[in-house]
Amino acid sequence: MRPPGLVIFDCDGVLVDSEPIALEILLDTLAAAGLPMEAEAASERFLGRSLQSTVDILAEEFGLELDDASLAAMRARLYAAFRAGLRPIEGVAETVDALPCRSCVASSSQPERIELSLRVAGLWPRFEGRVFSATMVARGKPAPDLFLHAAGAMGFAPPDCLVVEDSPAGVQAAQAGGMRVVGFVGGGHAQGAAHRAALAALEPERVIDDMRALIGIGWGGD
Repeated sequence: MRPPGLVIFDCDGVLVDSEPIALEILLDTLAAAGLPMEAEAASERFLGRSLQSTVDILAEEFGLELDDASLAAMRARLYAAFRAGLRPIEGVAETVDALPCRSCVASSSQPERIELSLRVAGLWPRFEGRVFSATMVARGKPAPDLFLHAAGAMGFAPPDCLVVEDSPAGVQAAQAGGMRVVGFVGGGHAQGAAHRAALAALEPERVIDDMRALIGIGWGGD
């Protein structure tokens, strides 16, 4: 198998340790709207999904319609929390700098959230101009649209791409797009056995808990 020409990183839970922050705020929002939910159940249902997908699932499966005011308040709280305490995943900067190929970001989050996250974490200069959001495509993960869009914009065919994902929906999206995929479980939200088992069950090429291990995958290393 030839080395990848492009590494596509998810953002939340892969480049920045944002998922525990986002989950807490989502749970508070749901509870205030009359839908208390356990953290594990919410993570299983919504991890890796776009905001629009989350809103659609809440309406279709739980009968909860979040209005624009609730969504705006949730977003404001989230962005304030990111500015106060968001951190990059350990080893990400050195890993990106050491990649012997091109890289980009393809995230279910909205463009302004991706940019804020990467700026706060000090990673924006490494990806500016190479950031793709689910708002740019018709279908979010687990559909492959976003990864295929990112690969096409970067000038690479799917078999030449390696995706790094922390969510089952993201792994499924990469696989559906015909791309290699590595599961990452080094984020603060991914420490539980159930999450790791769910990711491993999808049979990504590897599952790693240290981002620096990515350098050995596909380029003749361990």
